[in-house]
Amino acid sequence: MNLGKRLARRRRNRANRVRKRVRGNAERPRISVHRTNMHIYAQMIDDESGRTVCEASSVSLKLPYGGNVDAAKKVGEELGKRAKDNNVGQAGFDRGPYRYHGRIKALAEGVRAAGVKF
Repeated sequence: MNLGKRLARRRRNRANRVRKRVRGNAERPRISVHRTNMHIYAQMIDDESGRTVCEASSVSLKLPYGGNVDAAKKVGEELGKRAKDNNVGQAGFDRGPYRYHGRIKALAEGVRAAGVKF
C-alpha cells in the first residue's frame, strides 16, 4: 500500500474513533470541524434526525483570511451565538482527525466564550 492510502486510512480511523464517542442529539448536538489551509468550517449536527442545527465558517463571515487562530476564534464565537439563538446550551466537540491545538482549540474556546458548554 502506498503512503497516501496509508495516511488517508489513518486519518479516517482517527476521525471515526473520535466520532463514535460523540453522538449528537437535539439537546446536545455534535460540533463537527473541518479546516483547510485557507478556511475553517464548523457545524452543529443532530445525528438522530440527521440535520444541521447551525453552521459558521470563515467563508460565511467573509473574513479576508480564515487560516489563522484569530479567524478560528471568530468562527467559534459566531457558532456559539447561532447556537444560543437555536436554544442549544450544550454540545459535544468532534475534532475529527485534527489535533486539539491551534485553530481547533481556538474555535472550541470561541464556542465556550459564547456560552455553549461541552
